Amino acid sequence: MRVRLDYGVDGLEVDLPRERLTIIEPVFRSAVADPRAALIAALRAPLGRPSLREIVRRGQTVAISVCDITRAQPRQEMLAALFAEMPGIAPEDITILIATGTHRTNTQAELEAMLGRDIACRYRVVNHDSRDRASLACIGRTSTGVAVHLNRAWINADIRITTGFVEPHFFAGFSGGPKMVAPGLAGLDTVLVLHDAQRIGHPNATWGITEGNPIHDDVREIARMAGVDFSVDVTLNRDQKITAVFAGELFAEHRAACEAAMRDAMRAVDAPFDVVLTTNSGFPLDQNLYQAVKGMSAAAKVVKPGGTIVCAAECRDGLPAHGSYGEVLASQSSPEKLLAMITSPGYSIPDQWQVQIQAQLQMKATVMVKTGGLTPDAVRAAHFQPVDDVGAAVSDAMRHAGPHATLCVLPHGPQTIPYLR
Repeated sequence: MRVRLDYGVDGLEVDLPRERLTIIEPVFRSAVADPRAALIAALRAPLGRPSLREIVRRGQTVAISVCDITRAQPRQEMLAALFAEMPGIAPEDITILIATGTHRTNTQAELEAMLGRDIACRYRVVNHDSRDRASLACIGRTSTGVAVHLNRAWINADIRITTGFVEPHFFAGFSGGPKMVAPGLAGLDTVLVLHDAQRIGHPNATWGITEGNPIHDDVREIARMAGVDFSVDVTLNRDQKITAVFAGELFAEHRAACEAAMRDAMRAVDAPFDVVLTTNSGFPLDQNLYQAVKGMSAAAKVVKPGGTIVCAAECRDGLPAHGSYGEVLASQSSPEKLLAMITSPGYSIPDQWQVQIQAQLQMKATVMVKTGGLTPDAVRAAHFQPVDDVGAAVSDAMRHAGPHATLCVLPHGPQTIPYLR
């Protein structure tokens, strides 16, 4: 049976055995007929807030956070709608903050692709840099003791607006909403605590859980401390088109968006599988191996202990070369040793959270990776088994599992989150 996987821009077609095959996809929602009209309508009739026009006043400064290049947010449409509903605000009084978290700075070419040339050149656009202490302000500590360092341009603005898109997240529960403040605009020291080994290892730090999730609990508290005047989130279908718009008070709109995303993305299954084939949802989400851990994590929810995960992710940006992911991976010879190191008292380094989740799922299953952006040796150095022919790798894993082996395919990766019923 030929199945198309999300992989890079063009996708990847693979031949798979038909026997005992289960394909799990998100509920497909048609895109809204007129994205601009849907956005404007939500801004004028928000949840728990007056309309945006009633909130913003001429002469105020406005900071707007948007996702970085690793996310599929429809930034141009969302920003254009916001600008239309703030007619009294001059472009020079608006700062667009790229909520990079601890990711790399986005290039000018990327910014123009993300925002459109007119917006990128006409408005002040700031790449958040979690490591630039001079650009950060400390606003106190959370009730759990997290020192909160946030971008000064965000803190100093008269009006603060978050924009994002909502989908299940592998340790924060869901994306969007308060994550567009922290870790999106947070300092490295804050992120290191939010993503420390204890929080990442908590059983509620997983897909689809916000309440009682120690990471999301802290993220919400930070957003309250910082103050968010208005928020806009969207849900997207597998074609990365807007299916619904949620706007207004941060927690009210985000809660509604999460409920919608959960209905479409979370899929129950009756039993785990011997082999799970997954992706990282194609470009821009599968730009590097670091991000591809999300697709593996989705597969790990329904793979049998001792089973096999095959992940197809293009990784055009490599590991990537920036950040500490590769450094942490290279520091130990096995997932077991990596996990022991990361969970040892006092250990703290950027990107350890991704390696921790990777090591945890590798303790459960063998993980194979198909990628065009890394050499086989580089894949092995990251503690994965490289594969070239996905179909052949799946067939071999099925034969190894025995005559009654079962196969699950997640063609759209973490756009679909399976879980045991």
